[in-house]
Amino acid sequence: MQSNDRKKPPTIREVAARAGVSVMTASRAVNGKGPVSAKAKQAVEQAVAALGYIPNASARALAGNADRRVALLHSNSTTSAYLGELLLGAMGEAPQRHLHLVVEQCAPGAFAQEIADQVAHAHVAGVIMPPPLCDWTELVDLLRARDIEVVRLAPDQDMPGTLAVGIDDRHAAHDLTRHLIDLGHRRIGFIQGNPRHRASARRLQGFRDCLADHGIAVDESWIAPGDFTYRSGMDAAERLMSMADRPTAIFACNDDMAAAAIAVAHQRSINVPAQITICGFDDTPLASAIWPALTTIRQPIRDMSREAIGLLAMRFRNQDEGADATTLGRVKLDYQLIRRQSDAVPARH
Repeated sequence: MQSNDRKKPPTIREVAARAGVSVMTASRAVNGKGPVSAKAKQAVEQAVAALGYIPNASARALAGNADRRVALLHSNSTTSAYLGELLLGAMGEAPQRHLHLVVEQCAPGAFAQEIADQVAHAHVAGVIMPPPLCDWTELVDLLRARDIEVVRLAPDQDMPGTLAVGIDDRHAAHDLTRHLIDLGHRRIGFIQGNPRHRASARRLQGFRDCLADHGIAVDESWIAPGDFTYRSGMDAAERLMSMADRPTAIFACNDDMAAAAIAVAHQRSINVPAQITICGFDDTPLASAIWPALTTIRQPIRDMSREAIGLLAMRFRNQDEGADATTLGRVKLDYQLIRRQSDAVPARH
């Protein structure tokens, strides 16, 4: 059984308080960077010894000028396409920022305390957290208590002390739905994503908002559950396409499920897009590899991870220079509606 009584490790803030210095002075003294008076350094060293403080990324502290380590943390609910795009972006940016990237996977069903311990043992200075981990408040708090900087990708809400990168999922879904309405569609189905991913709820809300804005009633039977996987997309598409009065268009919450819906249409000899329009979200490589190629929302996934690396690098630099690191916050990136061959005006009946 997971114990809730485990004592939290001391933080740099506690070291600073015990030494009677600022957090920035304590950080400079521990890392051996920046000007620190002999008196302050001695006070910090005594506080570190008394509290048993273990500096974050201790391997970096021992190595002097060695690059900091940062981790991309992911769970088994992160799709391979999404994770692949994140990795490509982070792997390309990390060396440019003098950061060393490692990848840490959360074991299914692991407690927040176990994951925080796993990350701490990797001696990383910062963590990138994609959905749904980005909204796990307990885990974020435990990492921050260890002085591990956190960048959350596509989070649902702000959390003090953390960095965030994302797009406006709700507005993007609204734009794609409006595109379908502009084509003439009124019977539009929707395949939801994993309910643990708050982005899925935001996309569904954008879909609902757009229908309401155009005076179109939402048919709840045309909203099918999914979890971002190809298999769930097939199941949802089978349900939608087996209806007597099936939708003329389907908006799937990601490209994997949209691709699965196209496969189901092929199996049923339903022409895409002449007889049914199918659109996705993300614009992963799959979107342009299938036939017909997907109309989708391009979420700049690689750019999101690049920006996350950049935010971490700036936070570390500010810390080293004694500057205010709290001014960095949330970054919103642009999305783009990419029109390809999977959409068309609705067929006449």
